[in-house]
Amino acid sequence: MTKSFNALKLAEEQIADLDQQLLKRKLRITNSPCDTKALVEDRELKAFCSNDYLGLANHSEIAKALSEGAQKYGVGSGASHLISGHSITHDLLEKRLASFQSAHIPKARALFFSTGYLANLTAITGIARLAPQGSGSIYSAKLNHASLIDGVRLASAQTNASVTLFDHTQQDLLIDLLKKDSKTLKLIVTDGVFSMDGDLAPVKKLLEIAEEYDALLLVDDAHGFGVLGKQGHGILEQENIYSDRIIYIGTLGKAAGVSGAFICAQDNFVEWLVQKGRPYIYSTATPPAIAHALLKSLEIIESDEGKQRRAQLHRLIDIWQQEMIFSTWEKVSSCSPIQPLILGGNADALLAATLLDEAGYWIPAIRPPTVPVGSSRLRITFSANHSENDLRSLIKTLQLIERQVLEKNHS
Repeated sequence: MTKSFNALKLAEEQIADLDQQLLKRKLRITNSPCDTKALVEDRELKAFCSNDYLGLANHSEIAKALSEGAQKYGVGSGASHLISGHSITHDLLEKRLASFQSAHIPKARALFFSTGYLANLTAITGIARLAPQGSGSIYSAKLNHASLIDGVRLASAQTNASVTLFDHTQQDLLIDLLKKDSKTLKLIVTDGVFSMDGDLAPVKKLLEIAEEYDALLLVDDAHGFGVLGKQGHGILEQENIYSDRIIYIGTLGKAAGVSGAFICAQDNFVEWLVQKGRPYIYSTATPPAIAHALLKSLEIIESDEGKQRRAQLHRLIDIWQQEMIFSTWEKVSSCSPIQPLILGGNADALLAATLLDEAGYWIPAIRPPTVPVGSSRLRITFSANHSENDLRSLIKTLQLIERQVLEKNHS
C-alpha cells in the first residue's frame, strides 16, 4: 500500500474544505448532442445552460462540413502553425474572420486559436511585450473572464507592467487613472458581454477614453460574436466602431457552435503576435477539419437563417424581461442571451439547481470564485432552438421553485 504523503493530504483537506463551503464542483456526463434537450446521466433534461446561443452546435450542415474536412484534411494538423500545421483551410478561415471585422478595424487580420483562453493569453502577453520592461500599464475590468485575468497576471509577471482593476460602469474613475499615467504602453482590457451578468461593456466610451489617453483597447467578445450586430459580427458592429486601437477576440465555440477562437487586429499587431505570442508559437494547430466546419458556420451566421436565429433570441429575451417576475430573487437586466438570477448564498443556489433538476431542467448553480461572494446565481442562457413555450414553461417552474426555496428557509 502506498504511504500517504504531505501533498496528497493537503489536496484531500482542501477538497473537503471546498465541500464544506458548498463550493465543490462536479462533472456531469452527457450522452447527446449539444441542444435544448440533453441526456444527462441517463435522464433527459431541458437545457438552459449552454453557450450555444444560435443553436448551431448540432446543425446538420456544419456536422457535414466537419466530416468533409476530416475526409479532405485528416483529423490532426501534426505541428504548430509555424512549423507545418498551417493549412489552406486555416488561412481561408482567418481571411473570412478578418472580413467580419474589416468595417471596424483598418487593415484587419485574424489569427485562429484552439481556445479562447489561449487567444486571450496570447493577445495580452504579446501586446504587453511591445513595451520595454516596466513601462507598460494594464487596466482590467473587475468582472472580466478568468482567461483575461490570467492573461493580465502573466503579462504583468513577464513584463513588470502595472495592473489596475476598474469598474466598467464607472468610466470617470478610469479617466482619472489614465490622466496620471505616463507609461509607454497603456492597455485597457474588457469583456464585450460579461459572461456571468450578461450586460454589455461600454465599448464605445472605452474607445473614446483610449483615444484620448493614447491607450489600446482589448475586447473579448466571446459572448457577443455571432449574436450582436445585424450580421452577427459582434459588439463592434453593434456599436458601429472603427479604430486601429482595437484588439478584438472572438470565440467560435459559443454562438458559432464549433470550437476555437480568434484574435483580430490591425495587421502589424497580429504580425507581432505571430512573432512573439508564445502560446500561439508553441501550440499544435487546431485540426484543419475544425476550420473547414467553421467556414460553414460563418456562412450561416451571415445568412438569412442567422438573422432569423438572432431574431428568435430577441423574442425570447423580450418574453423573459416582460413575464419573469420574482418576489426576492434578483433578475439582472440584460439584452443578451445570458439572463442571471441572483440568489445570494451558495445553499440557496444549490437548492434551486437541485429542484430544477428534479423538475427536468439543467441550470447549474454558479458560485464563487466564478462570481463574487454573496452573489451565487442561476445563469440561464437562451438558444435560438428554444421555443416561446419552452421559455414560458421554465418561467412557471422557476416561480414555483422560488416559493419552495423561501418556504425551506422559513421552516
